[in-house]
Amino acid sequence: MRISILLVCLLFPGILLAGNLYFAFNGISYHFDRSQKYNETNLGPGLEYDFDHIGNWVPFIAGGTFRDSNNQDSNYLAGGGKYRIPLTPSFARLYLDIGLTGVVMTRYDYKDNQPFPIAGPFVSVGNDYAALNAAYIPAFLPNSKSLLYFQIMVRIFEF
Repeated sequence: MRISILLVCLLFPGILLAGNLYFAFNGISYHFDRSQKYNETNLGPGLEYDFDHIGNWVPFIAGGTFRDSNNQDSNYLAGGGKYRIPLTPSFARLYLDIGLTGVVMTRYDYKDNQPFPIAGPFVSVGNDYAALNAAYIPAFLPNSKSLLYFQIMVRIFEF
């Protein structure tokens, strides 16, 4: 996977000439099934790269790691698009994003960490420097439960 990403960057360097790189503080979850004692403190680092806007659309890629609901390490690679709605022209350009993401994820309790795909909607409120993301993750495996997932992002570099 890393070689594929590197090849794309080398073959199409223009995709990295405009955009923002964010550090993601993977975060907190809320499971709708309250009968179980799931881990809801899902801490771990991540990165997100937002490509240059196409109108109000912002394509992105992301990756990271965190402690999952069963207190095991999980990893993810994601990509998607978000529709940006400007809320204020000042105050560092406050915005609301509404988007959809596709994710390839690994979990210790699913086929011994074999990658599997999931997808879901999210919303984000932020400005030029930071954002709060909230994603809905549907039940995607036989024993999984739907949940909300929260994450904070801080811009670390602008290309």
